[in-house]
Amino acid sequence: MKRTVPVALLGAALLVATTTGTAQAASPAPGTLTSQDLTVNGVGSPYYRIPALTTSVEGTVLAAYDARPTLGDLPSNIGVMLRRSTDGGTTWQAQQVVRKDAAPQGYGDPSLLVDRTNGRIFLFYAAGVNQGFFGSATGNDESDPNVLQADYSYSDDDGLTWTHRRITKQIKNPAWGGMFASSGEGIQLRNGVHKGRLIQQYAIRNNGANYAVSAYSDDHGATWKTGTPVGPGGDENKTVELNDGTIMLNNRSAPYRTIAYSTDGGVTYTPFVQDTELPDPANNGSIMRYAPDAPASNPQSSWLLFSNTEATSRKNLTVKMSCDNGKTWPIKKVVDAGAAAYSTLTRLPDGRLGLLYERGNYEHITYSSFDLKWLGGTCADITITPPATLKAGTSAEVTVRVVNRMDVPRSAGTVDLAVPSGWTATRTAIPAMRPGEGANIKVPVTVPAGTSGNATLTATYRADGKQASGSATVTVTP
Repeated sequence: MKRTVPVALLGAALLVATTTGTAQAASPAPGTLTSQDLTVNGVGSPYYRIPALTTSVEGTVLAAYDARPTLGDLPSNIGVMLRRSTDGGTTWQAQQVVRKDAAPQGYGDPSLLVDRTNGRIFLFYAAGVNQGFFGSATGNDESDPNVLQADYSYSDDDGLTWTHRRITKQIKNPAWGGMFASSGEGIQLRNGVHKGRLIQQYAIRNNGANYAVSAYSDDHGATWKTGTPVGPGGDENKTVELNDGTIMLNNRSAPYRTIAYSTDGGVTYTPFVQDTELPDPANNGSIMRYAPDAPASNPQSSWLLFSNTEATSRKNLTVKMSCDNGKTWPIKKVVDAGAAAYSTLTRLPDGRLGLLYERGNYEHITYSSFDLKWLGGTCADITITPPATLKAGTSAEVTVRVVNRMDVPRSAGTVDLAVPSGWTATRTAIPAMRPGEGANIKVPVTVPAGTSGNATLTATYRADGKQASGSATVTVTP
């Protein structure tokens, strides 16, 4: 991986970009992952944390984060910083201060959100004086230093200058304690009766428990409301609009992420349920729709991307892809196997994906980009149907159905069935398939004598150098 680190200084709080420019640079070669560090601890600030990332309507990539005197959260004299890239993330302009005041004031946990109807860029964050999330008083007095405040800054010139607003009274129920914007990126709804609605996720504390809640605006940010909190068990969380207009909320939780759904534009949600395909060490992650403007008839409309540290601790940063609105996550690839923490994704102007994450033991905030070719895999529905009776000591045929969910044809390929030790299974050919087309094939399987109970079979479909997998549990009778 290419890594470049900015180390020169422009005053006490600014970093010189690795290279600065406005000319459009060539995109990286297809199938590649590129990476560079946007911050390094001790250069411009003792520490940096909490990445946020978005792409403006002008195609500018914006990366925001905290500059911190210590690694601690609010209350602390934290400032919100920003870097801009006008060439798709290849080069970055010098770090600028969005919000920073004298101690004891602090501003932290940024989240970016773009109104794509007028180009306004919002940067949400919490504002604290005496208290942070856990110590914040109830009430919504916007001058109370013991209340953690809800602030944002907005820019109408593509992130060059910023104006600050406080919306605590608008969105905070006085019964709640702490409340902070969930860092990363908010969304704007693209379809349905709430088309144009801006949604920023928050974590709130109520009666000693944590909840997730959506703050939303239907007037381009002039006014804001909050819906009904979902929880307990809420934490930093993100939302994504699915291709049927449903909003899926994806919540930080261990040992698995939890999800909830809204059919009323983020006002109310179903209760949390675990997604056992998304292991998580209780770390902030990211979810996004690859093609949010694609019509529901386009296969790309159901593609989601997700990033988090897939481990029991903060390491092994992984990107996953779902082909079916998050029901399954058959495609994944490790970006960084080492120590990593918060991450956030955005779609770049050239169709690549940008990923901003905390690398190492919070030593760097690193920007990476990749395309779907690098991620690998192919969108395919794979269903395994065993015979009605699967007996030990016999041979049988297991039916594997594969449906091409890509928007391009797939050439003829193969299906391999991974079976338990002692079993045998034969690689089987599968014909070429057009988009949306499926094929059923019979895979011969031999079950050894003496086998009984449940067994897991995993079918792997390969075509055009890509693959997808699906699993099923079968019962063997003696």
